[in-house]
Amino acid sequence: MRIAIDAMGGDHAPDLIVKGALEAAAEWPDTELLLVGDTAAIEPLFGGAKPDNVTIHHADDVIGPDDEPVRAVRRKKGASMVVAGTLVKEGHAEAMLSAGNTGALMATGLLVVGRMEGIERPALAPMMPTMDDKGVLALDLGANMDAKPEHLLQYAIMGSIYRAKVHGMDKPRVGLLNVGTEAMKGNEISKATFELLEKAPIHFIGNVEARDVLNRNCDVLICDGFAGNIMLKAMEGAAGTIFTSLKDAFGQSLLTKMAAAIMLPRLKQLKKKMDYKEHGGAPLLGLNGLVVKCHGSSDVVAVKNAVRQARVALQAKLIDSITAEINGK
Repeated sequence: MRIAIDAMGGDHAPDLIVKGALEAAAEWPDTELLLVGDTAAIEPLFGGAKPDNVTIHHADDVIGPDDEPVRAVRRKKGASMVVAGTLVKEGHAEAMLSAGNTGALMATGLLVVGRMEGIERPALAPMMPTMDDKGVLALDLGANMDAKPEHLLQYAIMGSIYRAKVHGMDKPRVGLLNVGTEAMKGNEISKATFELLEKAPIHFIGNVEARDVLNRNCDVLICDGFAGNIMLKAMEGAAGTIFTSLKDAFGQSLLTKMAAAIMLPRLKQLKKKMDYKEHGGAPLLGLNGLVVKCHGSSDVVAVKNAVRQARVALQAKLIDSITAEINGK
């Protein structure tokens, strides 16, 4: 397996990206990692001999967080993200990872890697944490702001295959994000999508509400990118506010500090459970190759987990399975 890593994308690039890749290389010597980026910036980070399964592929440009995505991908052919996508397109790598500009990665997927036959719009599919640690695969959470019922149907099929192949789930439960659980709830798109999902070759359980997602009311959550991204940001903000409030409350007196000492191990477990770094990254499903979007502030742990995630998807032949299901082959 060969995985291209955009070494220059993200808040902590290339430092922590390279270090995470080196840890992954040591953990999985059967996987070749192609570090794409400025050779002069990457080589000093090895701290010794370069591992046999790590290769540097030079790229002399970078797409920044403020670059306009489509224009940057078209004009910056030598950018690390675009070069990594080209390696996948040309068959020199089976997957690519990047913590860089999300819009640019979406554009790279569409314009460079290419859209899968039969898929109209790829979807960003991150794992949302749940209280039972099994998580919910949610798509789309931001790749496409608008979607038709037919797009949501494709999301449901791709998400169901992902959970079955990558997570080993038998008949993953697919839920449609809505304002109520009744069949005729929601706007016109939701109602039309409900009818399509009922007839689809998936285990559709009907409408689900956002308030129950963290308790894993389904295994695959379907929504358009606009509603999904709002839900995700609201949950992230709520979690951050709760942890900050707890920290302030526990520091108010000697008694609360003693309570904090008792509660600290459990609170650390809870914080880890809600941590994006434990899930690695979010695949862009619906492309001709495996493209994984890592969190912009990914550290060593996040990068290593993203490599693990990509390895499992490649071993499960995820792209071939989705292609076969979508096109009836």
